Amino acid sequence: MSEDNKARIRRRASKGYRRRQLIEATITCIAKKGLNDTTLSDVATLAGLSQGLINLHFETKDNLLRETLLYIQDEYECAWREALEKSVNEPAQRLAALIRADYLPHIMSRDKMAVWFGFWGEVKARPTYQKICREKMEERTALLVSLIEDLIVKGEYENMEAKGIADTLTALADGLWLNVLIGTQKNRTDAEQVMLNYIGQLFVRHRAAFSIKKRGAEAPL
Repeated sequence: MSEDNKARIRRRASKGYRRRQLIEATITCIAKKGLNDTTLSDVATLAGLSQGLINLHFETKDNLLRETLLYIQDEYECAWREALEKSVNEPAQRLAALIRADYLPHIMSRDKMAVWFGFWGEVKARPTYQKICREKMEERTALLVSLIEDLIVKGEYENMEAKGIADTLTALADGLWLNVLIGTQKNRTDAEQVMLNYIGQLFVRHRAAFSIKKRGAEAPL
């Protein structure tokens, strides 16, 4: 490989690193100050970089916020896809894996939960955020419904409607995240247990798939 090609690769790697550094600083700032009160100066100071670099990579605050939302969306999608790839190919096991991905430490961190709720609170005022959130979640929602349908058929459960159950699980998950964020739920493990216990009560013949896995002591969020 020529020295020019090596230099271009290094520049691309450096550019990607700086973008991620700025996005992660934005996540921290939003968690502390909210979307509207976060400034480019705040982000630059926290990242230890110049505001000019933010302008170079993102041009505007709106672009930086949009890329931050896409970043946490992509991270979340990668987490549940990886969980499914590692799971046993059975509806109950796959449903459990999909649900458990919501409670992974790097997904359910206090800062990221605060950022999620910050963006969700702005979807009415900023349709772009609503579009990103909706489009990114459509595939997961369809998969959730499909897994529930398969489980209903396999377990011969009667009088169950998959879409309604999926909507209930989604609402419960959002509520559990909020409870942990504001402190009414102690931690991720407690929230995960509430969710899995509920699903286990719905699908009693597959309750074992929704048992809580033993873990070490949980670090504070």
